[in-house]
Amino acid sequence: MSVAPTSTHSLADWLAYLESLHPVAIELGLDRVKAVAQRLQADQGGGVKIIVGGTNGKGSTCAMLESIYLAAGYKTGMYTSPHLIDFNERIRIRGELASDEQIVEQLARIETARGDISLTYFEYTTLAALLLFKAHEIDVAILEVGLGGRLDAVNIIDADCSIITSVDIDHIQWLGNTREKIGWEKAHIFRQGRPAICSDPEPPQTVIDYAREIGADLWLFGRDFNYSADKQQWAYAGRGQRRNALAYPALRGANQLLNASAALAAIEALRDRLAVPQQSVRQGLLQAVLPGRFQIIPGQPTVVLDVAHNPHAAAVLAHNLNSMSYFPYTHAVVGMVNDKDCDEVIEKFGRKIDHWYCATLQGERGRSGEDIAQRIRQLLPADAEGLPSVTVYDSPAAAYDSARSKASDNDRIVVFGSFLTVAEVLQHLGRPAI
Repeated sequence: MSVAPTSTHSLADWLAYLESLHPVAIELGLDRVKAVAQRLQADQGGGVKIIVGGTNGKGSTCAMLESIYLAAGYKTGMYTSPHLIDFNERIRIRGELASDEQIVEQLARIETARGDISLTYFEYTTLAALLLFKAHEIDVAILEVGLGGRLDAVNIIDADCSIITSVDIDHIQWLGNTREKIGWEKAHIFRQGRPAICSDPEPPQTVIDYAREIGADLWLFGRDFNYSADKQQWAYAGRGQRRNALAYPALRGANQLLNASAALAAIEALRDRLAVPQQSVRQGLLQAVLPGRFQIIPGQPTVVLDVAHNPHAAAVLAHNLNSMSYFPYTHAVVGMVNDKDCDEVIEKFGRKIDHWYCATLQGERGRSGEDIAQRIRQLLPADAEGLPSVTVYDSPAAAYDSARSKASDNDRIVVFGSFLTVAEVLQHLGRPAI
């Protein structure tokens, strides 16, 4: 809709309006959003603030922080993106999704306050989250960076603690084409004199240099905090705090202990303001939920859903698949957008996948299934048995149905490549995102 909605309109009406309003979907820069935030005083109040950035692992780290602080009895607010199925997934208050009415009320306030300042969809929704956190007088706000860090709307916040989970190649048209350039962009969520946590085992030098340049309190994985683990349990060691005999997080996958240790480093760094007992850490790790991150659907055949959409995430997913028990054949439903490195993603899986079901994603950014299929055929020529086989479908749902019909009960189906791919299959299966 082209005419501004009012507070009586639906959330769907508002989201359609926001999508049509700004000339480009992504326009990095803080001047516009900061000006509107100041008019609304959205960037003031709202509890202790933790900003989480990084190429991969942001969502998992946010989910664990929220779950642990909830278990410790704190009023939490969490803002993440993108959503899988419902927009409301982006804004959570005390562990519950914000309601349509709550979100619409804040969007109407922002629309009135912005005047002639143009805002992107992400900028509107970031401001809405901040206003809701302030209204609910939460104790701790956990905010996930949308893209990069330096010019992302979330960075208008004066963070009490900042976390970078990983730095890898992604979004090169906005952030640069090297880890050093991307690391410099992400490091701008750090603040002078505040805890700045980096859980990337090999951080780019630019991250270290920027933290030193501004006088941030840099916590490096392997130097300031670490973890150890055996098959039954794991332990966290920080600068002045140890947490032993911890159960593995409910979130599965090889990198989750790295993400959990980053969360515990932040909790240690903030312990003078937000004390967290050991039992709350144990409980929080066991209760953390994040759909679409190595999510295994119960039943046969085994179905794995993962939003892996860049080479780093694909490598982690391939490793996690390797760590599972034996399956005669692996069927992969893949759909990707056209600004991701499709070739690199495919190469991370190599011969681990026997049957590829390539789905077309709709929209301006959507990549055709045929394009993905051509790349697989070039990179992974079929062997004497005709494997891997490669077929093309109009949608992730159609690709999944085909994989489901061809897979035996002992086989495995993995769905990956984009949030859009996983979301469509989740909806097709009739499963909620949260």
